Amino acid sequence: MNSQLCPDIFWVPLLSLLLLCTAAAHAAKCPQQCVCDQIQLAVTCINQNLTQVPPTVDEITVKLDLRGNDIQELPSGAFKHTPYLTHLSLQRCNIRRVKEGAFRGLGRLVFLNLANNHIEILYQESFDGLSSLKQLMIDHNRVEEIQPGAFSQLGFLNLLSLTHNQLVYIPNMAFQGLQNIKLLRLSHNSLNYLDTEAFAGLFTLTRLSLDHNALQFFPTETMTRLPEVTRLDLSFNPMTYLGEDAVSMAKLTHLFLDHMSLQDLANSAVSNCPSLTHLDISYNQLRVVQPFTDGSPNLARLNLAGNPIYCNCYLRPLKEWAIGRKVKLLGTCGGPAHLSGENLEAVHPPELRCQSQEAMLKAEFEEASRIMPLPTEEPENKVKCPTNCACEVETHHSSCENRGHTKVPRGFPPNTRLLDLRGNHFHYIPSNSFPGVAQVVSLHLQRCKIVEVEDGAFSGMKGLIYLYLSENDLTSLSPNAFKGLPQLTYLHLEKNRFTSFPKGAFKLVPSLLALHLENNAITRLESGSLIGAEGLRALYLTANAITQVSPRALDKASDLDTLHLGGNKLKEVPTEALSKVASLRDLRLSRNSIRWVGPNAFHPLARSLKELYLDNMGLEKMSQNSLAGLGPGLRSLFLEGNLLEEVPDLHPLTALEVINLADNPLMCDCPLLPLRMWIEKVNLKVRATCANPPELRGRRVKDVHVFKACPGGESLPSGPTVTPKPAKAPKATKPKPMHLNRLRQAKMLKTKTKLRRSPNKKQVVPKKSNKRQSTA
Repeated sequence: MNSQLCPDIFWVPLLSLLLLCTAAAHAAKCPQQCVCDQIQLAVTCINQNLTQVPPTVDEITVKLDLRGNDIQELPSGAFKHTPYLTHLSLQRCNIRRVKEGAFRGLGRLVFLNLANNHIEILYQESFDGLSSLKQLMIDHNRVEEIQPGAFSQLGFLNLLSLTHNQLVYIPNMAFQGLQNIKLLRLSHNSLNYLDTEAFAGLFTLTRLSLDHNALQFFPTETMTRLPEVTRLDLSFNPMTYLGEDAVSMAKLTHLFLDHMSLQDLANSAVSNCPSLTHLDISYNQLRVVQPFTDGSPNLARLNLAGNPIYCNCYLRPLKEWAIGRKVKLLGTCGGPAHLSGENLEAVHPPELRCQSQEAMLKAEFEEASRIMPLPTEEPENKVKCPTNCACEVETHHSSCENRGHTKVPRGFPPNTRLLDLRGNHFHYIPSNSFPGVAQVVSLHLQRCKIVEVEDGAFSGMKGLIYLYLSENDLTSLSPNAFKGLPQLTYLHLEKNRFTSFPKGAFKLVPSLLALHLENNAITRLESGSLIGAEGLRALYLTANAITQVSPRALDKASDLDTLHLGGNKLKEVPTEALSKVASLRDLRLSRNSIRWVGPNAFHPLARSLKELYLDNMGLEKMSQNSLAGLGPGLRSLFLEGNLLEEVPDLHPLTALEVINLADNPLMCDCPLLPLRMWIEKVNLKVRATCANPPELRGRRVKDVHVFKACPGGESLPSGPTVTPKPAKAPKATKPKPMHLNRLRQAKMLKTKTKLRRSPNKKQVVPKKSNKRQSTA
């Protein structure tokens, strides 16, 4: 038959059939070793021993997760078949080389994670084509060289993380092209020199992390090229002196110079930092600190903790200066004997007196005589190592993992920095179990069947930062269990048998920042639980059995940044306790039995909260003012997996970047109009679908048109006409509490009254015969 004479109706079914076949083929296109989510357009191929990027990944995929494979090399054009990718995860893939043009064609990619691989060199065109990339992680690799122009194509990058690599030197213009960079992390490398123009061109950089490197002096000229930096971290570098005008950074507010080797610093060292508010020089070797010159008029906090500050007449000028300028001094006196251990804030200037020269010499002699002589080092050609253990000279690692030891072995090399004893059968750790290993930074004692840690078990481990006691049988801790650990920062106690919070066990660890107590059986947080942990930043209590948080449980940790309380048995938001942690940024209450969130529940966190998790709680109702005060600060809100028919007012959340309302039985009638109006205004992907009325079930809130019939909804764009589906027999559901039913009936009656009294003559009053539409 001549196609020109064929009626159009012949082609319509044929075209539909072709489209259906294409869609079916599309849905079936998934690599055999992977899991494909056609709704999220995500492909996951984790730990599948893949040696190359799967060539059969669907072209329309936006998220590709290839973690834990054996790809080793990324050839040029490795992802040319997936041009729509926005997120790509390549951690733990044994990648050794990224060839030039490997990511060419990924112009939509915004997130790339290459952590935990074996990359040694970043070549000139390694990241060519990533014109939209915003976050790049290359942590825990072996990067020792950055070739010129390696980042020249990344004009939209906000975050670059290169921690735990082998960088020794940063050449001029190493980061050329990063026109929008905000955060640069270079921690845990071996940097000992920075060229003058190493950071040239980073005009938008606000945060720079250079901690845990080998810098011996402050790179003054290099830092003056960073006009917008507000936070600079140089802690754990072996600097001994900070000279006059060493720091010259106009917008710097926070400077971290802690855990170094400072023996002296000039009183004008930060005089060219007019915006500086926080200066941390804790855990150095400073005995005397002079008042700073007037170059930092906004300085409010000076941390001197962990220094052997001698509280005599030489300290009086600093103390008087701090009182006059209202600068808070943190730390304690290291001497003389009658003031030793006294808080610097509590010492009054008249108490700061000098003894006679004879008495001072005697005191210094007595102090010196108490210092134990350093142990003599073994010859280089002979390595000390306990029986049935392995000790590596180059990496300073010693391991007795899973060797069946019943007592802690002794005789490790004195320069050991990582000591791995996990998987043994110690049962208890007696006092002074680790003599001669003062340089150990990380100690692993997981899965050792430990039931008790005696007082002073870790004494002498002055350099310990990471302590892992996870997966043991601990039920309590003595107040002196961690005696002698002045630098302990990260403590892992998850998966033990605690039924109560180990109150009082942290008084002797002044540097503690992160405490992990997940997967225990703690039932409540009592008043004063965090006594001694005043500097704590992160507290992880997920998957315990907490039913109550006392109003004063957190009042000692005013700097707390992260609090995870998910998977517990809370019945309400602990609002009063949260009022003590006004700096909290990340709060997680997921999987608690909270059915109702009242007004102003998070108001104490109005200025700080960024991430809020209220998902999978069985939440039935939220007050319209439950999120009051959060305003422009909140970035992420998770409410999925609840029983909400309505949501609170979201209009004040002007900075929201992520919101999830999926798997809630939303009632698409007039009370939900504010949500519909808000969705229209924001440029966000809002996962919110109707559950009722039945004819709208499963449709996105944004796509239904019933809200136009509501008072105030006339301005909404017209949606497609919805053809009502035949009503199905309702499923058996759990009866709602009576107070919620009454609230629903009252709102429906109020809405009906408004509709009938509406002065707008164009407003069509729905017929009474359709009860669902009458509420719309």
